[in-house]
Amino acid sequence: MRAIVIREPGDADVLQWESVADPSPGPGEVLIEVAASAVNRADVMQRLGLYPPPKGAPPYPGLEVSGRIAELGEGVTGWTVGAEVCALLSGGGYAERVAVPAGQVLPVPRGVDLVEAAGLPEVACTVWSNVFMLAGLKPGERFLVHGGGSGIGTMAIQLARAHGAEVTCTVGSSEKGERCRELGAGTVVNYRDDDFAEHGPFEVILDHLGAKYLARNVASLATGGRLMVIGLQGGARAELDLGALLTKRALVHGTSLRARPLDEKAAIVAAVRENVWPLLEAGTVRPVIDRVVPMAEAARAHRALEDSVHIGKILLSV
Repeated sequence: MRAIVIREPGDADVLQWESVADPSPGPGEVLIEVAASAVNRADVMQRLGLYPPPKGAPPYPGLEVSGRIAELGEGVTGWTVGAEVCALLSGGGYAERVAVPAGQVLPVPRGVDLVEAAGLPEVACTVWSNVFMLAGLKPGERFLVHGGGSGIGTMAIQLARAHGAEVTCTVGSSEKGERCRELGAGTVVNYRDDDFAEHGPFEVILDHLGAKYLARNVASLATGGRLMVIGLQGGARAELDLGALLTKRALVHGTSLRARPLDEKAAIVAAVRENVWPLLEAGTVRPVIDRVVPMAEAARAHRALEDSVHIGKILLSV
């Protein structure tokens, strides 16, 4: 098969579409013939040499795919060859085939295009596990998501709105702000000329900036608020005001998805299938796709992501 290979860390041009050995499904795994994958910030970090894949994962980037099941590994039940699926991966999605634990596979939701389904697993699992399973967002609570125009942001806005929360998001342009309002954001804050902290307090905040926003995030929390940190784009080290945290009886919770044990990932995937998939099939929530780029041109897709001109997901089609 062919896959996107990274011979050495570097800029987007190090991504090369090359022939590599075919994978085969191990016990409890399915082999997927890939229709599409999606570009995530973690893929860029891996390309730069800052986020190596977990032990046992394929060396190629790509944390989610859609496609058709080509083969079942030993002991797999509940799936059939030829079924249209999407899947959460530890790596290896930028390829023509990938083997994945059966517990991380989802059916393509009714009414969703096979290629577009590649943009669902990572964002749905990230948002559901953090905002609902861990932070416990409730109807009527105020929710802030940073980067409203991103793949995570567009999914978080829709899911929070569908569950009756009051949604605020940050964006970097008026175009992104309008799209976020269309998706259900009640308040849009352009971080270039406004301070999100002035729009709080918030019961739940979903943040990918880390250190850069930590102080203002904590200041923006309501009493009993929950700050979920899922990325470090704004740095990894910052001073935490424990006094403010104690006064507010608040929580700061840092999480990641890629390196979690298989049973935890399977539990998240099952919860997403139960709670998010019905919303997708009803049309209440939808994947937001910015563009589809041929996988052989993954470098072009990475440059678009790094330029932050996209709204929603950037997909790579095979």
